[in-house]
Formats: sequence, C-alpha cells, structure tokens
Amino acid sequence: MSEATPPAEKARKIRLPSLYAIVDSAFFPGDSDRVSRIADFAAELVAAGVNLLQYRNKGGSARHMLSEARELRRRLGPDVRLIMNDRADLCLAAAFDGVHLGQEDLSLEGARLVVGRKLLIGISTHTLDQVRAAARTSADYIAVGPVFPTTTKLGSDPPLGLDGVRAARVLTEKPLVAIGGINRANCLSVINAGANSVAVISDLLQEPGKSVAQFRSVLG
Repeated sequence: MSEATPPAEKARKIRLPSLYAIVDSAFFPGDSDRVSRIADFAAELVAAGVNLLQYRNKGGSARHMLSEARELRRRLGPDVRLIMNDRADLCLAAAFDGVHLGQEDLSLEGARLVVGRKLLIGISTHTLDQVRAAARTSADYIAVGPVFPTTTKLGSDPPLGLDGVRAARVLTEKPLVAIGGINRANCLSVINAGANSVAVISDLLQEPGKSVAQFRSVLG
C-alpha cells in the first residue's frame, strides 16, 4: 500500500506587482562608489514605479553584501519591499522584507526558522517537478524559469518556454514569478501564459526610469 501524499502546507496569500525588478551587483563592477551606484540605480527604478525589488550578489563577501543592502534599505525607504537573494541572515540584518532561495541554497524550512513567518520567502524552480514540490511548502511565491534563453545566469537550465509557464500555472495557486530572458517585447505573453509577475534584470539596465515606464505601460 503506497504512503499517502501529505497535504500542502498552508501559506498566506500575497499579491505581487506585475514587474519584479532584480538589481544584480554583477552589473556594477569595481569598488569606486559601487554602493552608491547600486543605490542610485535602484532609486531610479523606484522613482519610476517599482515597489518590489530583489538584491542579488553572487560573488561578494557578506560584509560587502550587507553594506550594499543596508544602503538600499536606507535610500529606498519602508514602502518598497526588498528581497535578499540567498541569504536569510543578511535579510534580517539589513531589515529586508523577505528572502529568495535557489534550489541549492538554505532549505525553505531552514530559512523560515531564520526569518520567521512575517517575512516573505520565494523559491526558484526550473522543472515542473520542482514547482510541484514548492507548491507544497510555505513559500509565499514560486519563481519559474528560465522562460527564454538568458545571459544573466551562467549555466542556466534549458528554457521552459511559454508552455512551461502554462504548465506551472496549473500546478500551483501560489503567485508565480516568471524569470529568464524577459523583456519589454515579450513580457505580456508571459503574463498571458499565467505568470503573476515577471522578473527582469538586463532590460532595466539602460535608461532604467524609461524602461520601467514602458514595462508598466505594457503590463498595465
């Protein structure tokens, strides 16, 4: 007799904006005024209407990450929801609003022990099996991708395409954030495929204020 599948863990319902901006420190090389340059870029996004922003730093030390994160919190104020990539401990130390986990990061249960129930936790998925698994956790939202080919993450998984987004939508009622190769030309097709939000990195880098305005015009 097979073992019964445990019921899905209940998670609160949250609403995400259609544009989920990611600020990746890798696009701000060098040490001179780096913290200020990152904060200036993020502030321009927020001034154009971004209210949810993830800070990503895959190569920096904890000290540098915390310095940049605290400056983002100071500059952007309490009305912008800030998500720390990977590091639940730095999420707390920088007074962020949540943490985003990859498949090889701290487990969701471990992160929940660190940040508690009040802060948000998102989790990345790259296959439909991972989406199924994430749907049964206390994750507040699920990121799925890459949707399209992307150059912002080395060694990324094969693109899922719009059909992958549609399939993921069937598997979960949690908010779905699509990521990977999304730009102003294709973002609406991703939302129409079932994503609640599109995560964007590279298509915000040039003229960030103008880019955000155009995304918001397309997405409504």
